[in-house]
Order: sequence, then C-alpha cells, then structure tokens
Amino acid sequence: MKTRREPLTDTQLLMTITICIFIAMYALAMIFLGGGFLRAQQIFDLLNDNAPLIIVACGLTVVMIGGGIDISVGGVTSLVVMSCVLYLNADGNLFVSMLLALGIGLAFGAVHGLLVSYLEIQPFIVTLAGMFFARGMTTILSVNPQKLTHEGLNAIRSIKLEIPWLGYVAKNGNLIPGRIELGVLIALLCVIVIFLVLKYLRLGRNFYALGGNQQSALMLGINVKKTRFMTYLISGLLSGIAGFVFMMHTGAGNATNAAGAEMNAIASSIIGGTLLSGGVGNVIGTFFGTLTLTTIKKIVVTSGLKDPWWQSITTGAMLLFFIVLQSIVLSRRGKSRAKG
Repeated sequence: MKTRREPLTDTQLLMTITICIFIAMYALAMIFLGGGFLRAQQIFDLLNDNAPLIIVACGLTVVMIGGGIDISVGGVTSLVVMSCVLYLNADGNLFVSMLLALGIGLAFGAVHGLLVSYLEIQPFIVTLAGMFFARGMTTILSVNPQKLTHEGLNAIRSIKLEIPWLGYVAKNGNLIPGRIELGVLIALLCVIVIFLVLKYLRLGRNFYALGGNQQSALMLGINVKKTRFMTYLISGLLSGIAGFVFMMHTGAGNATNAAGAEMNAIASSIIGGTLLSGGVGNVIGTFFGTLTLTTIKKIVVTSGLKDPWWQSITTGAMLLFFIVLQSIVLSRRGKSRAKG
C-alpha cells in the first residue's frame, strides 16, 4: 500500500524555487560567460566575500519569520568591527575581543527586543534609531580607517582551508588550490544552528506561530512578548558574530563598513523565500538567496556593466521578481487548498 506523500509547506516550496533559480542562473553563467564561473573558486569567493552577509541575513530571517524587521544590523556590524580593531590594536586579548563582539551584538538585540516586545514600539522606528546610534558610535570611535595590526588575529586570518582537487591551473602552469576562509566555516555553522533551532526546537516553532498569527499564538499558550524578544536577541548576537567575521575578512575597521548590509540582508531573506508578513521562511533558503543576490551582481560586472547603478537596478529588478513570484505561487496555492 502506497503511503500518501505530504505536500510541500509554503516555506519548503519557496526555498525550493530559490534553489532551482540559483542553480539555473549559475549554469547559464557557466555556459554563456565561462571564465571564472567555470572554476569552483568562483563559488568559494562568493562565500569568502559574503560570509558576514550570510550571518546577518540569518538573524534577519529569524526576525522576519516572527513578523518583525531589524534594519540596525549593518550599523551594529560596523560598530563591532571598529571596536574590535581598536581594542586589538591596543594589545588587546583575542578572546576578550570575541566577547566584546558578542556583547555589543547582544546589547543592541536586548534593547531592541525590550522596546519592541514589552513597550510595543514599532520595530522599524526602534531599529532605525539603533542603526543611526551604531553608525554614530562607529564614527566617534574613529573617523579614519584603522588597519588591524594584531599579530595573533592576522595569523589566524591567513589560515585558509585548501582543497587542491577543486583548484585550477594558472597561466604559468601552477596548480592553484581552492581556498576557503575560516569565516565561511563560521557562517555555515550559524546557518546550520539556526536551521536546527527553527526546525526542531519549540522556540523555533514559536517563531513561526508568532509570525503566522499573533492571536493564534496567544491561544496556544505562547509567551508572545518573550518570543518576539528572542528574535531580536538572536539577530543582535548574529550581527556581533558577523562583525568579527567581517574583521577577519578585511583586516580593517572603517566607518563605512557593512554599508547597505541591512538592505542586502533583507533582499537575501526575501529572495530566499522569507515573507515580510511573517510565518514563512528558512535559513537554507536565505543562504541560497544570498548566493543568488551576489551571483547576479557578479554576472552584471562580468557582462561589462561595471557602473554601480547597474548592480542596483538588477538587485531591484530581482527583488521585485521574487516578490511577485512569491505572491503568485502562494495565491494559486491558497486557491488550490480552498477548492480541495
């Protein structure tokens, strides 16, 4: 007797669409553009350059699943980078700098969570204020760029995971192995941990219930205020981690670090299948959403359109495409369920 196959949930369906579009888009780039797209290092570079964005986008996905928004993540990341660079350059302890990064992220997440959850202030206003505050504090710490001079962390930064069989042969005949930075491993670990929390823990299920329908969540006995608070706390924590990973990647602090990261993180989450209305989303989809967003930018540059506005135009067009696609898919799905 054949068992009935369960239909895909909205979250699984939108995630599957994102993954398929990314694979198709990258395959077309390999066919028509060739060059770097034929090398595994192209994927590795996308991950190396965007590991902080992946981490930030995971935090934002949690907040959006819970029906909220957090536009402070870029500012918090920038503040963490500058604070840690200045501390380490003053002969600071590496372990303490990690605690500093986590502490700054948690502090912002806790304040945002308290104001949004317990005082019921609009999250956009609260996190907008947090973004301005973090950016202002970064500028107060230092207007000028600061290069990381800490020998210990610079030594760690130089460590890369090498995969010879995924390398390529350079023009001089030397084999260049595929290289992955440590920050990518941290980003992947964050994706896995958040995925497990959302899928298997009661807290994760509460996030979905809160974003889906707050009144229903209350009727189920869920502590709505505490649950919403936890979404912002997680977002702040991941912003702190992203700041440290950003510092490991660039080796410098700048007042303009992570500029636009909040918008890119929101775009990555939406492309990955997370709905702004809440209740639907998955960090695996967000991971591929980030890769999709950064790949289309790479395709635009490789195509010869190197002016920055072309990247903005394509990002906007892609974001609109995915929003419309999500609306059509979920609308048709809703009608099918109604008929059934």
